[in-house]
Parts: sequence; structure tokens; C-alpha cells
Amino acid sequence: MRKFILISAILISPFVLQLCSAQAPAQKPITLDTIYANDTKNVALFFPEPIRQGITGSDNFIFTYNREKEQYFGLLQAKPGKESNLLVVNRNGSVFSYIVRYRKELSKLNYFIPDSSSIGNEKPLTPVIVSKDSLVDTIDNKTDYYKKICAYLLNQKQKIGKLKKGGEDILLSVENIIFDTEELYFVIQIENKSTLDYDLNFLKLSVETRQKGKRKSLQKLFLKPLFKHHLPSRIKKSETARLVYVVSKFSLSDDRIAVLELNEKKGERNIELKVAHRYINNPN
Repeated sequence: MRKFILISAILISPFVLQLCSAQAPAQKPITLDTIYANDTKNVALFFPEPIRQGITGSDNFIFTYNREKEQYFGLLQAKPGKESNLLVVNRNGSVFSYIVRYRKELSKLNYFIPDSSSIGNEKPLTPVIVSKDSLVDTIDNKTDYYKKICAYLLNQKQKIGKLKKGGEDILLSVENIIFDTEELYFVIQIENKSTLDYDLNFLKLSVETRQKGKRKSLQKLFLKPLFKHHLPSRIKKSETARLVYVVSKFSLSDDRIAVLELNEKKGERNIELKVAHRYINNPN
């Protein structure tokens, strides 16, 4: 059976790290950027991933964001008083921290926060190289196992073939199909070459059967993923998203094909990528 070399992870909360700092080696202090706000204008902060949580250190600073539907931006306001701090956690666990101060006159009202400004992740990874067989015993549940396999596959450059379909400057491709244990892993890439953001409505995988004879018909069976890794809700203009779909293993006869269907929310830039049976029946 095929084996992978995987990167295991010790998941530690940043709050636990603070409690254990007395026993850990001294770390280089992080210099935080300062954001200024006042009580007459909204200062907008745009993040690379939707905001899951945002907290200010004192009551004279207010950071508002959509708590019901995750969005990419939040609004900061301030009243006169001492400086404080702002902590923001994105949906993917990235942590951002800033000093916030009141200033009567503001020279900047919009901040576009890059990934590189993150001070760390909510679940930092400590790499330990282990074999797949020994990794199985250390994983609490199937979800953790899927996460580790998917993260490993996204770091690989192996490709199964030229499986891509494009239209309206949106390119959908299947980079690899991997078989492991009882599942197939589809490594997928969505490239937005347009000047408009692409809001994802859905990405579905199905199997189509073409009936031969005088009455030709098409039967479609949707495959529900067991796990989705890094599926975005939006792909910004000129950016690329890479993700993994995990489905139960299956095979196809000559008259059946797999179809990956990409659908845009409130748009018409939709793509159907057909994957022939030979790719499904001969995965990596």
C-alpha cells in the first residue's frame, strides 16, 4: 500500500503558550503596528480571510464586524482615552494584533491587511517528521487525519495530467487525484485572472452516466465530500485558491465520467470540468 511522509503537528493555544512562557526559551518580542481612530469616522480594516473574532482591550475602542455571517472587514471607532490593543482572529486561525490609539484628525481611513502581517496562528504547528503508519495512532479522529493529509498534499507539486477548464478569466483545474486507504483526494485549483472578485456559490463533484440508444439521457449522481480543506468563499481578483476535496473511493466504467462544477454566487462565470474515467481509476 502507498505510504506518505507527513508533517505532524502539536496544536497549542496561544493562551497556553503564555502560561508556559516561564518554562519556554525567551522569544524575540513582536513590534505591533499602530492604528488610529476617532469617534467621528469609521476606520475600516480589510483582512485576507473572514473575521471570526475581534476584541479590543478597553471600552473606549469599539471594533464591529458581522458576527452572523463572516465577512472580510471590520470597523474601528475610538473615544478619547489611553491607548489599547486590538486582537483579530480570522476564519483560518491567523492572528493579527495592533496597538490602537485615539487621534482627533485621521490621515488614513482604510487598512488592507496582508497575510504577512499575521503574528501567528491560533493553532501553531511544530513540525515533526513521522511516517503515515505511526501518525494514525496519534490522531484523535478522522477529521484530524484528513487535515494532515490535505496539508501535505497542497505542498506537493505532483500532477496527474492537464485537467483544466476556463472561461471569463476563471480557470478551474484538478492538479492531482490521490488514493489513500478508503478515500480519493482531489487537489483542486481555482485561478481568478479577472479584475473582479469571484464569490463562490458552490463547488460540486458528481458522476455522470450517458445512456446509449435511441433515447439518449444523462444521469447525474452527486458525491458528497467527506471533508473539504481550504474551500474559500471568495477568490480575489488576480489570486489563486488551492483546496482539497476528500470523497469515498469509487471507480468508473467507460460510459461514465466525473464532473467538477464551479458556480459563481450572483454571477454567470460557471465552469464544468469533466474528468475521464482513466484518471479516477488510476490515481496517484
